[in-house]
Amino acid sequence: MPIQSETELYAPVKGFFERLGYTVKAEVLNCDLVAMKPDEEPVLVELKKSFNLPLVIQGMERQRRSGRVYLAVEQNRNGKAPYGLRWCELIRLCRKLELGLLVVRFYKTKAPAVEVLCDPEPAAPRPTGGKKRPSVKTVRLVREFQERSGDYNVGGSSKVKLVTAYREKALLCAQSLSDLGGEGLSREVRARTGYANAATLMRTNHYRWFQHTDKGRYALTPLGAEALLQYRHVLEGRTALEPPKPASVSGEEREKSARAKKTASPKANDASEGASDAMDAASPTTSGTKRTANRKANSTKEAARPATGSGTRTGTKNAPRTLKKDKSPKSRDADTIKLGVNE
Repeated sequence: MPIQSETELYAPVKGFFERLGYTVKAEVLNCDLVAMKPDEEPVLVELKKSFNLPLVIQGMERQRRSGRVYLAVEQNRNGKAPYGLRWCELIRLCRKLELGLLVVRFYKTKAPAVEVLCDPEPAAPRPTGGKKRPSVKTVRLVREFQERSGDYNVGGSSKVKLVTAYREKALLCAQSLSDLGGEGLSREVRARTGYANAATLMRTNHYRWFQHTDKGRYALTPLGAEALLQYRHVLEGRTALEPPKPASVSGEEREKSARAKKTASPKANDASEGASDAMDAASPTTSGTKRTANRKANSTKEAARPATGSGTRTGTKNAPRTLKKDKSPKSRDADTIKLGVNE
């Protein structure tokens, strides 16, 4: 008997990828199934009861988020392909479009079997260059996958409220307000949840779970209380995965620690000053030797400086330079004799 819904394909396909070492989550950014391994491109799977054109279009659309996209359909008991086609023809089409193809066969007495007919490989060899940078849509998909604490959805479901990463954060904020007595400050919610944008989430109030009562204060609405009961399994699964948080420090303890630091700071300064004085007193010869050495160095520098006077001047290189002196009387007489002879 053929399956009644696409959701029946999710469990066997999820088990197939989990046996291969993947972490699997359903309905991540409109993708029926997302499987991930560390340092690998995510694997996307689109589920359909039978092979048809809308399935191919969805697979081509998912290729914008990842290069590894599979199409998963049910295989009839007689093993024939739909529309009077052959499986080899569908495989050729999928390889041409660089899509993978999975078939799931159901049995009466044993578990369903999953078979890979083709993998999403490029039809032509691509040029080998540097590592390809992931697209923006791929980054968003990976972020949404990692921010979810678990797999709370069923792949292939429609017209059903999904548990997204945003809904999980809103549930944490609602749980924190409930623990605070139904109303509290946004900074207290932020400290309890560890979510930096808790105030923005409660102010946006997408699910109408919160009510703004005063500046920085929010209260839990009846819809929020109902959501805590409806999604109790999500909160339980999240708390089971998270490590225990350190105990919070009360306001009185913080004030006491601040006062202790203030009283301890002058004592520490006095102790440091006393230690420095003790070191100076313990080594008087060393300090005196340094002082005398500095005095000698200064005296030698002063002695090396040229004295400025009428007969000398200082140049750019601080080297003394003497001016030309007048000639002696003998040289003057010799010059006059030479002039007389010439005349």
